[in-house]
Amino acid sequence: MSARKLGFGALRTFPFLDENMEKQWFAPRPELAETGTTIFTVMSRLAQECGAINLSQGFPDFNAEDVLFEHVAHWMRSGHNQYAPMAGCLALRAAIAAKVEALYGTRYDVEHEITVTAGATQALFTAVTACVRPGDEVIVFEPVYDSYAPAIELAGGTVVRLQLAAPDYRPDWAAVAAAITPRTRMIMINTPHNPTATVWTADDLDRLAALVRDTAIVVVADEVYEHIVFDGATHASCARHPELAARSFVVSSFGKTYHITGWKVGYILAPRALMAEFRKVHQFNVFTVNTPVQLALADYMSEPARHLGLAAFYQAKRDFFRDALAGTRFELLPSRGTYFQLARFGAISTLPDTAFCEYLTRDIGVAAIPLSAFFADGRDERVVRFCFAKNEATLAAAGERLRRV
Repeated sequence: MSARKLGFGALRTFPFLDENMEKQWFAPRPELAETGTTIFTVMSRLAQECGAINLSQGFPDFNAEDVLFEHVAHWMRSGHNQYAPMAGCLALRAAIAAKVEALYGTRYDVEHEITVTAGATQALFTAVTACVRPGDEVIVFEPVYDSYAPAIELAGGTVVRLQLAAPDYRPDWAAVAAAITPRTRMIMINTPHNPTATVWTADDLDRLAALVRDTAIVVVADEVYEHIVFDGATHASCARHPELAARSFVVSSFGKTYHITGWKVGYILAPRALMAEFRKVHQFNVFTVNTPVQLALADYMSEPARHLGLAAFYQAKRDFFRDALAGTRFELLPSRGTYFQLARFGAISTLPDTAFCEYLTRDIGVAAIPLSAFFADGRDERVVRFCFAKNEATLAAAGERLRRV
């Protein structure tokens, strides 16, 4: 048998396999047959190759405050470099509990109802894995963040997709009611919403609560942009709604809040019974999260202004970016939360949205994300998503280039 090239170009042989066995010995999971590299990785790589301004992937191009780094260094030098408790450092869980109670009026038990996670994606995946069984149905809202469906399918569940209709991308509660069946195990919501930048209201949560009342349906609330809500609006958290809090996993992200997406630290809130199931999985797929970073975050959270000021900080960036695109042929859709801006380009091009994003990256020098990437059927509404979590100089340069389109 000839050698095969595997991995990063290394040559390996498997003398214990004959040629036919070597072709058949590994069968990929069918649930992942259609799963490729995420569009975020693809567009960021293309932006780098082309020297384009990267407004595609959702991360800042600026640092957190130096004091946060100093807190991390302090705890590292103080010898806090071994495993943290599985649920997270007590100081951080206490800080999270205090923040949530101050904002939403709900007191989560530090010992049994708060877990620190390796980012929000891990929290979402673990919540699904802990609750969804083969044959269960899980309702999601499209356009939907790309990690939801694979988690559901790997757990043996069936994804039930409901559409958020442009341009407002509001939930259709009659459609939600019609989609609920005896097999519905979970409903996954995301507010403020990525990619559409819409924000659910307290009335939306009341409608959701009415639909799941007297059922065994679990709610997973992806609230990683909880502090980025614009124009004086208030974030409607499931943690604030007593009826939903009693059946919900609520997920948040320090990466989004403190401009440290690469640290991959988040947290999840849930009533005791749900959290017990969550931790059964968490202890084996993560076990625990970086100790000195947790302790540093607990110190940093002592100043509430650091998260309470985030809405005004990003609203200024939103307004700056929208002004930079004024006079272009892009149609800017409302951006009520998150750090994303959707734009229709139908007046500019008849290209499919993925091809248009490639054109923007290669020829104009600005990378964006096609909205079709958030739909299972690739539906193309000729809409792209820009990320404005950037320095004003970056946004100004991007606006100058986009005005040439």
